[in-house]
Amino acid sequence: MKTIIHNGIIVTMNKHQDIFPDGYLIIEGTRLTEAGPKEELPYLMGQKADPESGEELKWVDARRAMVMPGMVNTHCHMSMVPFRGLGDDCKDRLRVFLLPMEEKAMDREMAVLGARYGICELLLSGVTTVMDMYYYAGHIAGVMDDMGIRGIAGETVMDQATCDAKTPEEAVSMGEEAMKRYASHSRVRACLSPHGTTTCGAQYLRKSYELDCRYNVPFSLHTAEMDYEMAYLREKYDMGAVEYLDHTGVLGPRTLIAHGIQVSAKEVELMKKRGAAAAHCIASNTKAAKGVAPVKKMLEAGVPVGLGSDGPASGNTLDLFVQMRFCANFHKNTLKDRSAFPAKDIVDMATMGGAKALGMEDEIGSLEPGKEADVVIVETDSVNMFPVYDPYAALVYSAQASNVRDVYVAGKCLVKDKELVYQDLGQVREALFEKMKKTEFGKMEGIIFTK
Repeated sequence: MKTIIHNGIIVTMNKHQDIFPDGYLIIEGTRLTEAGPKEELPYLMGQKADPESGEELKWVDARRAMVMPGMVNTHCHMSMVPFRGLGDDCKDRLRVFLLPMEEKAMDREMAVLGARYGICELLLSGVTTVMDMYYYAGHIAGVMDDMGIRGIAGETVMDQATCDAKTPEEAVSMGEEAMKRYASHSRVRACLSPHGTTTCGAQYLRKSYELDCRYNVPFSLHTAEMDYEMAYLREKYDMGAVEYLDHTGVLGPRTLIAHGIQVSAKEVELMKKRGAAAAHCIASNTKAAKGVAPVKKMLEAGVPVGLGSDGPASGNTLDLFVQMRFCANFHKNTLKDRSAFPAKDIVDMATMGGAKALGMEDEIGSLEPGKEADVVIVETDSVNMFPVYDPYAALVYSAQASNVRDVYVAGKCLVKDKELVYQDLGQVREALFEKMKKTEFGKMEGIIFTK
């Protein structure tokens, strides 16, 4: 069966950034086969079946909505949903709240239930691909598979014991097993994700990088994010964080640095030279008062940059509409230039830029024949979406996650009329809620659980 989405504003994000103000898309199986203006469609108009092949036609009226590529979240910790809103304004929230609660309450069941809820949130906000970094990667990959999203499940590797691994060797072993299991999957992969430049020793940075390269998946870790990280690397190696990765032999075409707030101009050029990319998490970075990454310099140098939400414990939301608006506002303010970061460049970071950062630009990121049919329909009927002069500006400055109407991943409709098609959000939430009540979360003084 062919699915034809018509009567929409088609925002292709192809290399020419073509927009078809009254256009259509055709989906066959998991792929897009056509995209263009409505005048190229008359041969099928009014037909219930393709006159040439006899194949059934399913017509989807976009109703003047914007039709865009599925968005790509390049840095996320989905399973940290239970931590959302916990100690938000505390100076040392990481040590006071997050690490202690993670040690006491995080286990495989919590990670799986949190990831399931997180994927619901991602899909409902128009994110069709996610690069996740947490624990129990094999199980998280299974949740991704079951729920239909496109994703990479990263197994965290640290020098210290974690909730799923007593040693870094154990983490690497579990991660590699997940990588093998999902090596040929059409949507889901697994990878090894060292926690950071100072929390994972050089030996395991290299081991993780070697395996990620072997399985052709991203090698991603927190980089140039923390003041104490930078002070340590300067004192011990007289290097910045990116320089240290290069010195260690793990800066290359598969490397995706998360955050990259304190990256020097010299290191930007080094990233370009090695083919590395960046995940820009503007909302969580600025909320934590860590600063604004030099994204303008990265883009000018030709370094691929995608947008990331970080975890719900850090940025409170997993949707990229928030990231797009924050990206525009903070960079314009930092640069003292209202014309900096035009909306089309920000939409590019949320789509094609993210695809490039993950090495997936041949498969996703734009609406072009031959690519995977990851499609998002953003309605323009709501009060905040009128009028639309410039689709890019409307997506960055006006649109919200609540405007996402329909979502397709690999040609399968997972969100229809703002509701999940195959998941009951109430049940997913209730299962997580019940698990939280049985752990240290349920003992938190003053905590309010709501259904």
